[in-house]
Amino acid sequence: MGDVLYSWFLAPYQSYTLTSIVLEALAAVFGILSVWFAKKNNIWVYPTGIISTATYVFLLVSWGVYGDAVINVYYTVMSVYGWWVWANVRKGDDEDSLSITRLSHKGWSFTLVFTVINFAIFYFILSRYTDSTVPMLDAITTALAFAAMYLMARKKVENWAMWIACDVISVGLYIYKGYGVTALQYLVFLVLAVFAHFAWVKMYNEQKTQHKA
Repeated sequence: MGDVLYSWFLAPYQSYTLTSIVLEALAAVFGILSVWFAKKNNIWVYPTGIISTATYVFLLVSWGVYGDAVINVYYTVMSVYGWWVWANVRKGDDEDSLSITRLSHKGWSFTLVFTVINFAIFYFILSRYTDSTVPMLDAITTALAFAAMYLMARKKVENWAMWIACDVISVGLYIYKGYGVTALQYLVFLVLAVFAHFAWVKMYNEQKTQHKA
Protein backbone atom coordinates (compact mmCIF):
# COMPACT_ATOMS: atom_id res chain seq x y z
CA MET A 1 0.00 0.00 0.00
CA GLY A 2 2.83 2.37 0.88
CA ASP A 3 4.54 1.73 -2.44
CA VAL A 4 1.31 2.45 -4.31
CA LEU A 5 0.75 5.74 -2.45
CA TYR A 6 4.36 6.73 -3.05
CA SER A 7 4.16 6.00 -6.80
CA TRP A 8 0.85 7.84 -7.16
CA PHE A 9 1.37 10.89 -4.95
CA LEU A 10 5.06 11.47 -4.24
CA ALA A 11 7.27 9.95 -6.94
CA PRO A 12 6.10 12.30 -9.74
CA TYR A 13 7.21 15.33 -7.71
CA GLN A 14 10.86 14.32 -7.89
CA SER A 15 11.02 15.85 -11.35
CA TYR A 16 9.08 19.04 -10.51
CA THR A 17 10.56 22.43 -9.69
CA LEU A 18 10.16 23.88 -6.21
CA THR A 19 8.15 26.75 -7.69
CA SER A 20 5.67 24.35 -9.28
CA ILE A 21 5.25 22.40 -6.04
CA VAL A 22 4.71 25.54 -3.95
CA LEU A 23 2.22 27.00 -6.43
CA GLU A 24 0.25 23.74 -6.57
CA ALA A 25 0.09 23.60 -2.77
CA LEU A 26 -1.00 27.25 -2.60
CA ALA A 27 -3.70 26.74 -5.23
CA ALA A 28 -4.94 23.62 -3.43
CA VAL A 29 -5.18 25.34 -0.03
CA PHE A 30 -7.09 28.32 -1.39
CA GLY A 31 -9.29 26.00 -3.44
CA ILE A 32 -10.28 24.07 -0.32
CA LEU A 33 -10.93 27.34 1.54
CA SER A 34 -13.15 28.46 -1.33
CA VAL A 35 -15.30 25.32 -1.20
CA TRP A 36 -15.52 25.61 2.59
CA PHE A 37 -16.83 29.17 2.27
CA ALA A 38 -19.25 28.03 -0.43
CA LYS A 39 -20.60 25.38 1.93
CA LYS A 40 -21.23 28.16 4.47
CA ASN A 41 -22.92 30.34 1.82
CA ASN A 42 -20.20 32.93 2.54
CA ILE A 43 -19.10 35.53 -0.02
CA TRP A 44 -15.43 34.74 0.70
CA VAL A 45 -15.92 31.78 -1.62
CA TYR A 46 -15.05 34.15 -4.45
CA PRO A 47 -11.82 35.97 -3.45
CA THR A 48 -10.26 32.73 -2.19
CA GLY A 49 -11.46 30.95 -5.31
CA ILE A 50 -9.94 33.57 -7.61
CA ILE A 51 -6.51 33.09 -6.03
CA SER A 52 -6.79 29.33 -6.49
CA THR A 53 -8.14 29.29 -10.03
CA ALA A 54 -5.80 31.98 -11.37
CA THR A 55 -2.84 29.99 -10.03
CA TYR A 56 -4.18 26.78 -11.55
CA VAL A 57 -4.53 28.40 -14.98
CA PHE A 58 -0.76 28.89 -15.03
CA LEU A 59 -0.03 25.40 -13.71
CA LEU A 60 -2.49 23.49 -15.90
CA VAL A 61 -1.23 25.04 -19.12
CA SER A 62 2.30 24.01 -18.16
CA TRP A 63 1.02 20.47 -17.39
CA GLY A 64 -0.82 20.11 -20.70
CA VAL A 65 -4.27 19.66 -19.08
CA TYR A 66 -5.91 22.21 -21.34
CA GLY A 67 -9.55 21.45 -20.63
CA ASP A 68 -9.09 22.05 -16.93
CA ALA A 69 -7.06 25.18 -17.72
CA VAL A 70 -10.09 26.51 -19.61
CA ILE A 71 -12.28 25.49 -16.65
CA ASN A 72 -10.15 27.60 -14.35
CA VAL A 73 -10.24 30.61 -16.67
CA TYR A 74 -14.02 30.24 -16.59
CA TYR A 75 -13.95 29.79 -12.79
CA THR A 76 -12.01 33.03 -12.46
CA VAL A 77 -14.40 34.99 -14.67
CA MET A 78 -17.49 33.49 -12.99
CA SER A 79 -15.98 34.15 -9.56
CA VAL A 80 -15.76 37.85 -10.41
CA TYR A 81 -19.37 37.71 -11.63
CA GLY A 82 -20.56 35.74 -8.58
CA TRP A 83 -18.69 38.07 -6.20
CA TRP A 84 -20.41 41.07 -7.77
CA VAL A 85 -23.86 39.42 -7.67
CA TRP A 86 -23.56 38.20 -4.07
CA ALA A 87 -22.15 41.55 -2.93
CA ASN A 88 -25.11 43.42 -4.43
CA VAL A 89 -27.56 41.05 -2.76
CA ARG A 90 -25.86 41.63 0.60
CA LYS A 91 -26.20 45.37 0.07
CA GLY A 92 -29.96 44.88 -0.27
CA ASP A 93 -30.27 45.07 -4.05
CA ASP A 94 -32.89 42.62 -5.32
CA GLU A 95 -32.87 40.86 -1.95
CA ASP A 96 -35.12 37.92 -2.83
CA SER A 97 -33.75 37.15 -6.28
CA LEU A 98 -30.77 35.15 -5.05
CA SER A 99 -32.13 33.17 -2.15
CA ILE A 100 -31.07 29.53 -2.38
CA THR A 101 -33.47 27.86 -4.81
CA ARG A 102 -33.90 24.66 -6.80
CA LEU A 103 -33.94 24.25 -10.55
CA SER A 104 -37.30 24.17 -12.27
CA HIS A 105 -37.99 21.63 -15.04
CA LYS A 106 -37.07 24.35 -17.53
CA GLY A 107 -33.89 25.07 -15.59
CA TRP A 108 -32.90 21.40 -15.60
CA SER A 109 -33.48 21.20 -19.36
CA PHE A 110 -31.31 24.27 -19.94
CA THR A 111 -28.58 22.90 -17.66
CA LEU A 112 -28.49 19.51 -19.38
CA VAL A 113 -28.40 21.03 -22.87
CA PHE A 114 -25.73 23.53 -21.74
CA THR A 115 -23.62 20.69 -20.33
CA VAL A 116 -23.93 18.45 -23.39
CA ILE A 117 -23.10 21.28 -25.79
CA ASN A 118 -20.03 22.23 -23.77
CA PHE A 119 -18.88 18.61 -23.68
CA ALA A 120 -19.22 18.29 -27.46
CA ILE A 121 -17.36 21.53 -28.11
CA PHE A 122 -14.49 20.80 -25.77
CA TYR A 123 -14.11 17.17 -26.78
CA PHE A 124 -13.84 18.24 -30.42
CA ILE A 125 -11.27 20.92 -29.61
CA LEU A 126 -9.22 18.81 -27.21
CA SER A 127 -9.14 15.71 -29.41
CA ARG A 128 -8.40 17.57 -32.63
CA TYR A 129 -6.26 20.56 -31.73
CA THR A 130 -4.37 19.81 -28.50
CA ASP A 131 -2.02 17.15 -27.19
CA SER A 132 -4.32 16.34 -24.24
CA THR A 133 -3.80 12.73 -23.22
CA VAL A 134 -7.29 12.45 -21.73
CA PRO A 135 -9.61 14.45 -24.02
CA MET A 136 -12.79 12.57 -23.04
CA LEU A 137 -12.36 13.00 -19.27
CA ASP A 138 -11.02 16.52 -19.77
CA ALA A 139 -14.13 17.47 -21.75
CA ILE A 140 -16.51 15.85 -19.25
CA THR A 141 -15.02 17.68 -16.26
CA THR A 142 -15.00 20.93 -18.23
CA ALA A 143 -18.69 20.62 -19.11
CA LEU A 144 -19.73 19.66 -15.58
CA ALA A 145 -17.70 22.48 -14.04
CA PHE A 146 -19.10 25.08 -16.45
CA ALA A 147 -22.63 24.13 -15.40
CA ALA A 148 -21.78 23.89 -11.70
CA MET A 149 -20.10 27.28 -11.51
CA TYR A 150 -23.03 29.02 -13.18
CA LEU A 151 -25.52 27.30 -10.89
CA MET A 152 -23.47 28.28 -7.84
CA ALA A 153 -23.45 31.94 -8.91
CA ARG A 154 -27.25 31.73 -9.15
CA LYS A 155 -27.44 29.91 -5.78
CA LYS A 156 -29.07 26.74 -7.08
CA VAL A 157 -28.92 23.69 -4.78
CA GLU A 158 -28.18 21.46 -7.77
CA ASN A 159 -24.77 23.06 -8.29
CA TRP A 160 -23.46 20.58 -5.69
CA ALA A 161 -24.62 17.53 -7.67
CA MET A 162 -22.59 18.84 -10.62
CA TRP A 163 -19.56 19.47 -8.40
CA ILE A 164 -19.77 15.98 -6.90
CA ALA A 165 -19.76 14.35 -10.34
CA CYS A 166 -16.91 16.62 -11.49
CA ASP A 167 -14.84 15.92 -8.37
CA VAL A 168 -15.20 12.14 -8.61
CA ILE A 169 -13.80 12.17 -12.16
CA SER A 170 -11.12 14.75 -11.31
CA VAL A 171 -9.66 12.67 -8.46
CA GLY A 172 -8.96 9.82 -10.86
CA LEU A 173 -7.80 12.17 -13.61
CA TYR A 174 -5.14 13.85 -11.48
CA ILE A 175 -3.93 10.57 -9.99
CA TYR A 176 -3.50 9.31 -13.56
CA LYS A 177 -1.68 12.51 -14.55
CA GLY A 178 0.63 12.23 -11.51
CA TYR A 179 -0.46 15.37 -9.64
CA GLY A 180 -1.08 13.94 -6.20
CA VAL A 181 -1.59 17.21 -4.32
CA THR A 182 -4.29 18.29 -6.74
CA ALA A 183 -5.89 14.82 -6.61
CA LEU A 184 -6.03 15.08 -2.81
CA GLN A 185 -7.50 18.57 -3.15
CA TYR A 186 -10.31 17.19 -5.34
CA LEU A 187 -10.89 14.40 -2.82
CA VAL A 188 -11.38 17.07 -0.15
CA PHE A 189 -13.60 18.97 -2.60
CA LEU A 190 -15.69 15.83 -3.02
CA VAL A 191 -16.21 15.37 0.72
CA LEU A 192 -17.01 19.07 1.20
CA ALA A 193 -19.41 19.05 -1.77
CA VAL A 194 -21.39 16.17 -0.26
CA PHE A 195 -21.70 18.00 3.07
CA ALA A 196 -22.41 21.28 1.28
CA HIS A 197 -25.29 19.70 -0.64
CA PHE A 198 -27.04 18.76 2.59
CA ALA A 199 -26.20 22.14 4.16
CA TRP A 200 -27.77 24.01 1.23
CA VAL A 201 -30.83 21.74 1.25
CA LYS A 202 -31.25 22.58 4.94
CA MET A 203 -30.90 26.33 4.25
CA TYR A 204 -33.35 26.04 1.35
CA ASN A 205 -35.93 24.33 3.56
CA GLU A 206 -35.44 26.92 6.30
CA GLN A 207 -36.02 29.72 3.77
CA LYS A 208 -39.25 28.05 2.64
CA THR A 209 -40.41 27.83 6.24
CA GLN A 210 -39.58 31.49 6.87
CA HIS A 211 -41.46 32.59 3.75
CA LYS A 212 -44.54 30.65 4.85
CA ALA A 213 -44.45 32.19 8.35
